[in-house]
Parts: sequence; structure tokens; C-alpha cells
Amino acid sequence: MPYFFMLMKLCQRSQFKRFSVFLHRSKVRMMRMVLCLIASAVAVIQPIRGQGLGNPVTGASIAVTGSGGNSNAATSTTSGLTAETPNSVGNTSEIPNSAANRNTTERNLLRMQRGFQTTNPTQSPNPALGSRVGESQKTDLIPVSDIAPLKTTQFQRFVRDATGKDLAMYGYQLFDRGRFPNLKDIPVPANYVLGPGDEIELKIWGAVDLTARLEIDREGRITIPKVGPVSVAGVTATELDEFLKKRVSKVFTNFELSASVGKLRSIQIFVLGQARNPGAYWVSSLSTLISAIFESGGPSSSGSMRRIDLIRAGKKIASIDLYQFIQSGDTSTDYRLLPGDVVLVNPAGPRVAIQGAIDSPGIFELVANGENLGKVLAYSGASIALVAPQKVLIERVETDRPAGPRQVSEIELDATGLERGLRDGDIVSLFQISPSFGNAVTLRGNVASPLRYAFKPGMKVSDLIPSPEALIMSDYYAKKNVLVQYDRPKDVSSARLLADSKNDLAEVNWDYATIERIDRLNVRTILISFNLSKAVRDKDPAHDLTLKPGDIVSVYGLKDIDAPVDRRTQLVKISGEVNVAGIYTINPGETLKDLIQRAGGLTSNAFVFGTRLTRESTRLQQEESLESLRRRAEEQIRVQSASMTQSVTDPEKSGLLQAQLLAQRLALERVQNLRAEGRIALEIDPDRPELPAFALTDGDEVRVPPTPNSVNVFGAVSSESALMYRAGASLRDYLYRAGLSRTADLESAFVVRANGTVLANEASQDWLGRGSETFLTSRLQPGDTVFIPELTDRRSPSVRLIQGAKDWAQILYQFGLGAAAIRVLRN
Repeated sequence: MPYFFMLMKLCQRSQFKRFSVFLHRSKVRMMRMVLCLIASAVAVIQPIRGQGLGNPVTGASIAVTGSGGNSNAATSTTSGLTAETPNSVGNTSEIPNSAANRNTTERNLLRMQRGFQTTNPTQSPNPALGSRVGESQKTDLIPVSDIAPLKTTQFQRFVRDATGKDLAMYGYQLFDRGRFPNLKDIPVPANYVLGPGDEIELKIWGAVDLTARLEIDREGRITIPKVGPVSVAGVTATELDEFLKKRVSKVFTNFELSASVGKLRSIQIFVLGQARNPGAYWVSSLSTLISAIFESGGPSSSGSMRRIDLIRAGKKIASIDLYQFIQSGDTSTDYRLLPGDVVLVNPAGPRVAIQGAIDSPGIFELVANGENLGKVLAYSGASIALVAPQKVLIERVETDRPAGPRQVSEIELDATGLERGLRDGDIVSLFQISPSFGNAVTLRGNVASPLRYAFKPGMKVSDLIPSPEALIMSDYYAKKNVLVQYDRPKDVSSARLLADSKNDLAEVNWDYATIERIDRLNVRTILISFNLSKAVRDKDPAHDLTLKPGDIVSVYGLKDIDAPVDRRTQLVKISGEVNVAGIYTINPGETLKDLIQRAGGLTSNAFVFGTRLTRESTRLQQEESLESLRRRAEEQIRVQSASMTQSVTDPEKSGLLQAQLLAQRLALERVQNLRAEGRIALEIDPDRPELPAFALTDGDEVRVPPTPNSVNVFGAVSSESALMYRAGASLRDYLYRAGLSRTADLESAFVVRANGTVLANEASQDWLGRGSETFLTSRLQPGDTVFIPELTDRRSPSVRLIQGAKDWAQILYQFGLGAAAIRVLRN
């Protein structure tokens, strides 16, 4: 911006008139505008390029206050600085623009009018850090994709052929994440030595105000306004403040000064030899040997990780071992780089392979004089605690052997074995220790503590399982100790109550347990069975067997092996109109009558005819049959759809059939919502309502409902409702009270009885087809449900969907569906 104001003044001075007389007056204003715009652009560009009007100072301003109390301030461009000289102490004077200054300004103006040429990256004093010579400038972390991939070495192929495994070379993954980012933003070390290309941020305040960014030129100097050139090459970062303060104090007094290192210079180095990306690089002047290795992507697959040299002026001054850097972070040989340094990656040294029972198998490079097995295992970070010490195999190439160049030797992994020297091409195989226990027996299965126990001579089964309490599993007590409060009875499912009431101790199979033993002579497994009850409870010597080391004793539950019914714990639930409802343990063969007696008998309001018995196994069978019906219905719809597409060409008829298929699909969705109840129809005689001697099984649920006082009638009737039950009333009486509609299909009517059976009109017909009268005179019981289909229901989608398989009555009866299923199908 100072150059902009300078040119504005220049445009107003008389010197510009000498140039404007050659132009027409109408063009003068336009030319002035163009020149001013150019000046503004240059003022913005020049600080970035580090080039000023004959002076590398950018953005500098200075003001001097005299000691006499009067002060004047002046803004410095290239001249006009207010300075205190030895001849004018106590006075403030402004140095006017001299003719030489004006000539310099005019020359710079002409230079701005001609424009600036772009400097070639290879000639730039400060190219992008980390860029290679001739490469586009990159300032971010170079991704892995830009780094040349590692090639598979001959030794890697050799190891793969010998072991069948692809092993990676140790240490090279260190460079897989990409190169180092540039070092321009890191703190400058205190001992950093300044040189050409570095930038100094200078601030002076007090009697003098100055803020400037000064770049060190090729001669190692910076130019401070009104102070002049100052040589700073060789000065360290910590000495910079004091050094500049002494030089400025020769011109100014009563000021404070702060100087810091800004943008660092770039230096050119060379990475050569077996590097992954060899070449010349521009790097930060803070770069070291290790950062240069990262910058080049590390060694190639044929390059060494153990010997990378730093060559300066034709002499090797350092050599770094990256294994030591990886293992311990040793940077004692990590020298800071200077311009022209050469980083030489030597060819790889001897290599060996470690594979087998270690976490980090791989290929390792040895130093020139060789290393032992223990040293290489330390590089891999392997723990030898799980490695079998009795046998370690070393495959070695020995070309002087007449029997063959490849030999195998076996050593032990002891102190002597760890000192075994390795050679180029060795393949070391480590084996895992045996998982067998030499002095332990194992108890597992349905026990409280499945563990391995120390073997003692003469140990028997009863020593391993001293009492039945040792078979009570820990989760049994955990479940029983949890306090659960049910807010409402409906929150508790019957299945959950039955499951929570199981006796875990009773579920142990006391008749059968096994000992698994290894016959080491014949290399086979022997299974010895014994009676657990006789071994633990009775201490019977025939079953309380003597154990051996390595035996595995297994205790089973009744669910593990399908034990006889009389050995299982069977629970049933009874609810409703009984005196003591609850969950009961039943014995094999116990009937429904027996359960009612144990529950205290029936109450006076019990409706025996409507007793419901549901069983899980029956529900699963009914659900499977219902699913089969759904699949057949889906296939029927698919076949009808395909047939209609091929045969029907009339658009009107096709639209009608499409509507029918859509209705059938909707009906199928309703069928898919049906769920089997698992009810077993007890077929109780309404005239003699007695419970049958029906045997119960584990998980059965019995509900005795209270006596209802209504009969449900719905379908093709005038009023679908629950009608009050009247003793001795027939079906005709209830239909008369409900009122049949004109579209009622009486021939297809049926009754879902409260005992789970279905009474259909067709089932009441004799061999002459006369049955309607018998059906209509049937006496109904409380809780019965009457359904009268409409004539249109004969060809409704739901009927057509199940036609050919079963009629309504069969579906409701065989699938265990209640009267509510009829409403689902008709909606």
C-alpha cells in the first residue's frame, strides 16, 4: 500500500506532465487510472514475492519522537524517514525526497508498468517445502498413492514357496502413511543459524515505531530503514534480538526491539541410492536426515533399513540405523541437513524370515556382521512365553553341501538357542506350545463352576463334585434373588411364568454323565459313562470312578439329552374359576381332572363346557398348517395372474380380473394376520358337562371361564349382537330374534361352540341331503357364536382364496381359530 500512495503523489506532480503532453487531453484521466490500478496490484503482489522498490522491506512504517518533548511522525516508503543523527540530538527533522530518490521511484514505476516475470521453481529462492526439483509445488502431506509401491523381493518369493505364507519386510510399513508434511510451521530451535532466504520479523517501538518483514539476501544481509544493511548470516535465533539491538542503537535511542525468525529458507538436498523415490528435493532448512528419508518415501524393497548415510562435501559424516530408531527412538545420529547434502540409501544387507507362533512374523534385515536369534526376536516384539521351547527349526541355504543346498537344523529355545547366529536366507519356524494340561481335570456342563481343577493322585468323581449343591448353576440364584413386581396381571405372560418357575436343580440329568479320556497309546478319545446320582449321592464305587490327568467330566441337563418324560420337571398353569389358581408341577400321566382337584375344585360359577386347554406343540402344528394354506393361496394368485395376462385381451374384462386379483391379494393379507391359538377342543357334551380324563403335558395352560349369559350372532342378520342366553332355545330361535337378511346364505351357516368344536349345516345333513331342519333345531349353549354368511360370500375373495382346500368350519376347527378370525376374514 505505500507504493500506491507514492504513485498517487507522482500522478499529481509536474513530472507526469512531461509524459502527458504527447497524449490527448481526453486520454489523460484514463491513463492515470490504469497506472494507479497497476500500482495497486503491484503493492499487493510485491510483499508476497519479497521484492520492493529496490528494497526488500515490506509493510514497514517508522516514526521518531525527539527527546525534547516535541514529536512529529512520518510514514516511510522508500525515503523520507525521520531519523535522529548525532548532529541533531534533541531535534526532529524530515529528510526531503532527493533527486536520486525520485529517479529511483521513476525507474520502479517503469518496472511496474512492464510487469513481472514468473520465476522458475528451480530458480526460486524459496520453493515449496518438500517439492522435488522440477516438480509442482506441494505444501500438504503427500498421500501414499503418490509414493512408488514396494516391489516383492526374491527372498519374499523364496519364503512364500517354502512356508506358503506372504511375509512383510519389517519397518517398511513406517512409510505407508505418506511423507512428512513441510516444516514451515514448527518452532525454530534456539541454536538455529540464520542464512540467505530466511525471513526476520522485526518490531521496534518506543521512540521509534517499525514493523517489517526482512528477508536475508544472498550476501547474508538485511536492510533496515535508516539503519542500512546489516549482516546476520551465522547469527543464531537466540542471539538475534541482542545482535540487532546493538546495530539499531547506533542510529536510534529510547526504543525496544523484538526480532523473530519468520519464514524459513528452503535448501536443496539429494536422496540417492536404493530410495523409493530418489532425486533432488527442496526441504526446510530445519530438515534432518530422518525427515529427508520420510520425504523420499523411505528405502525401496532392495534398500537398507540398517545403513543410510549422510554425505556432505564428499565425506560420510553420519549413518543411521532405522531399526534402532523404531525400537528405541534413537536420534543420536540424526543430523540437520545443509544445502547440497546427499542422503544415500545403501543396498539391503542380509535378510532372515521369522514365522510361526509369534504375533509379528516378518522378514528382518541383519547388520553386516550378523545378529543372533534373540536379537531378531526382540525386533519383532514377539513373546516367547507361548512358543514351544523344545523345538525351533532353522532352514538354511548352504551351497557347499553336496546333498543339497537347503538344510534344516533343530534347536531349543533356551539361552544357548537365543545366542544362535543367523545368516542371510535363514527361515526360522516357531511352534505353539501344546494346549494340553498335564496335571488338571476339567468339569464342564450343567454345574455351578465349570473349571479346571488341579489333579491329585487317587482323585474320584465325588472329589470333583462333592455334593448336589455343586450342580446348582450360579444364574439360578441370580434369577431367584431378583425382586420383580408386576403392576398388572396382564403384564405377565404365561410362558414367562412357566419359564420362571422351572427348578434348575431338577433339570440335571442324574442318570447320565461322561468322562472324556485320551488314549495316548492308540491316539483316540474314550468316552466313559456313569450314573451321576450314584456317584455323587451314593458314592457307589462302580460309578464313582477314579480320574486321570487330562480327564474331562461332563454333566448334562435334561434339555441336552432327550430324557424320559418321568425324569423331567413338568409345569402347567390353571386359571379362571378354580379355587386355587396357579402353576402346578404335574406327574407323568396326570389328567385334567386330577389338576382340577389339586387346584381346590371348581367354583360355583365355573363354565365347564367352555373350558379352554392350549398347548404349545399344538399351536406350532396349527401354525404350520396355516402357513401351508397361505403358500397355496399365494401360488393360486400367481397362477391366476399369469393365466389372465396370457389369455385375456379384452380391456374391460382384463380390468375386472385385475380388480378380482387385487381383492384376493387383500384377502391374503388378512389370512396372513391370522394366528393359531393352539386350542385343543375337549368336545365336552353340553348335556353332561364333565371334564374328560385328558392327560396333560409340560407347558399346558388350562382356563375355566365363568358362565356366560349370551350367544353371539353376526353375519347376514339385521342386528349383529350378543343375545341373552335362554335355556333350551334353538338356533332358529336366536336367528328369529336377530332377524335374517334377504341375502342370508343359511346353507353355509355354522356355529362355533364354546367347547371349541364347530357345528355346520352341511354336517347335519343325512344321506338324502336333509339337514337344515336338524341344524336349525340344535340347542345352543351360552358362549356359542353363530355366523350366517351372505350369498355374495360364496364367491367373495376370501372364499375363493380357500376354496378347494377346506370350508369355513374346517378351517376354524382344524387351525384352532376362534370366532374372532371370522371378523378378520370378512373385514
